Amino acid sequence: MDTLSSGKQYSSIASWINERMATYYINLERCPDRRLHMDAMLAAQGLKFRRVPAIDGSQLKLPVAGFDEQGYKLRHGRKPNPFEIGCYLSHLACARELLETQKAYALILEDDLAFPADILELLSAALEDASSWDILRLSTVNKGRKYIVKRLTAARGLAVSLTREKGSGAYIINRRAAAWITEQLNPMRLPYDLAFDLEHFAGLKALFVAPVPVLQTADRHSFIQNGLRQYRLPHRQRMMVMPYRFWYETTRFLARLGDLTTWKAGIH
Repeated sequence: MDTLSSGKQYSSIASWINERMATYYINLERCPDRRLHMDAMLAAQGLKFRRVPAIDGSQLKLPVAGFDEQGYKLRHGRKPNPFEIGCYLSHLACARELLETQKAYALILEDDLAFPADILELLSAALEDASSWDILRLSTVNKGRKYIVKRLTAARGLAVSLTREKGSGAYIINRRAAAWITEQLNPMRLPYDLAFDLEHFAGLKALFVAPVPVLQTADRHSFIQNGLRQYRLPHRQRMMVMPYRFWYETTRFLARLGDLTTWKAGIH
């Protein structure tokens, strides 16, 4: 039997994690192979999970409830991509699911992932150190440097990223972050991985795990990015977005640089 910080005994680390954290994965009905993969991978770890049916962008027609088309064009400089909208609304559905439970945390996953061998050790350590973060990112499709600020396990640490990190394949949120996602990120005005990267405006703490543990094994852009050129606005309209983009890129960098400085100074 394992005994973790609560002093209560558990039959496994997985059962301790399951008591505190819900696990959701997003999957399209037309991707049964991915569903089988995720079911098998999560079950092998002993994690209780729920499949959240993805909102299929191929079935969406504008206007879409929960999507601000004008706000999206002004902030992102593109025409609406229905696959991107479906992805966004699916992630919001997961955050709502957490708030409808008594769980303190949710692990939210897309369906093309590969777990590392130390995933349970990592998840239990992350939950033990949950006062350090509101959003903990476990994956990225970028290669920006991660600055480790606190050791999490022998192999991995909590880290700050100063670069914009794309992708939302795997992350953990607490209830505070879930409320922000469902209230402040609704309606959609940016792609999810950009909106979700602006947590500092809400005073939330976001960290990475480094080295990044969860890999995306398929082409995550297979639906969202195919034919991306068709969503481009005229050049002049795209350029009008640049001041906003410069502003949010700068504010995020400064906020995270401040976080990194306080961590390094030992006053976090």
